[in-house]
Amino acid sequence: MNRVSLNPGVKMVKVPDDRAGQRLDNFLLGQLKGAPRSLIYKIIRDGQVRINGKRAKPDSRLEAEDEVRIPPVKIDQADPDRAPPKSMLERLASSIVFEDKALLVLNKPSGIATHGGSGVSFGVIEGLRALRPNEPLELVHRLDRDTSGVLVLAKKRSALLQLQALMRGDDEEEGPEKQYLALLVGKMPNGTMTVNAPLQKSVIRGGERMVRVDPAGKASVSHFTLLERRGGHSFCKIRIETGRTHQIRVHAAHIGHPVAGDDKYGDKEANKKLAANYGLKRLFLHAASMQFALNDGQSPYTLNAPLAPELNAVLDRLADE
Repeated sequence: MNRVSLNPGVKMVKVPDDRAGQRLDNFLLGQLKGAPRSLIYKIIRDGQVRINGKRAKPDSRLEAEDEVRIPPVKIDQADPDRAPPKSMLERLASSIVFEDKALLVLNKPSGIATHGGSGVSFGVIEGLRALRPNEPLELVHRLDRDTSGVLVLAKKRSALLQLQALMRGDDEEEGPEKQYLALLVGKMPNGTMTVNAPLQKSVIRGGERMVRVDPAGKASVSHFTLLERRGGHSFCKIRIETGRTHQIRVHAAHIGHPVAGDDKYGDKEANKKLAANYGLKRLFLHAASMQFALNDGQSPYTLNAPLAPELNAVLDRLADE
C-alpha cells in the first residue's frame, strides 16, 4: 500500500464561523481526509495539535477564529477495496427510522460502534457515509457500542450546531429529553428513584476506559422509574438530565441494581444466569426516545426506536417465570 504525505509542514488553520462549536477531533477528520480516528487521537494526545497555542483534548469545542495547529502527518493511502462490509451496510440501511431534510435517525443495532477507532475499523458514521457518499452527515451524539436505540445524525450544518447548543445548554431552550429502557438486576423499589452522583472518567491499564462515582467528577443526574418486575429483575424507564459516558450503567451499579448483561460494571453471576436461562447475550440498555425542538422551538421532534427483538424475547421468557 502506497504512503502519501499530507501537509509537508505544520499548518495553522483558522476556524471558520460555521465550524464554531465543533469538536476538535471531528474538525481534524475534515482537515486530514482519510486519517483514521486512532491517528487523530494520537496527535492530539501527543500535544502536536494546539488551539491558540495551547494543548487540547479530542472533545474540546472550537470557537470561530480559533487558530488550530495541525502537524504534518503520514497516512496510508485509502485502499479502494477497503470498505465497510455489505452485511453491516444492509443492517444500517434497514435501521433508519426517520429522515427529513435536516436529520437522519437510526435505531442503532447493538454491537455496532458509533464510529471507528480503538480497534474498530468501521462504525455507524463510516457505514452511512459509504452508503451516502454525497451527503454531509455528522454525528450529533454518541451511544455505547453495546447500547441500541435512537442515534441522531445531522444532514445540515445548521441542525448540527443547534442540537449541539441544546445539548450544552447554551441558551434558554430546553435540552433534548432522552429516555432509555433497561433491565436492572434485582428488585427496584416502586416509583422513581433519582440518582444525583458525579462521574469521573479514567483509563486503566491496557487503555480501557472506566467511569466511577467521584465527588471530583462532573455533575450527573438519572431518574429510574420501575415499569414492572419480571423474573426477580426490574424493567425500568430511565430519563437522564446529563449525558455522561456510561452514565446509566454506572449509576445503576451505584444503587446496587446494575444493568443486565453489563460486562464492565455489572453482576457477573446474574449475567451468566440471564444468558443461560433467558438468552440474554448483550447489554439490556436501549435508547428508546428523544425529544427536542429546532428553529427556536418552531420545529419539534419526537424520535422513537422500538425495543430490539432480542430484548423483547428476553422479557417474554422472564414473564413466564
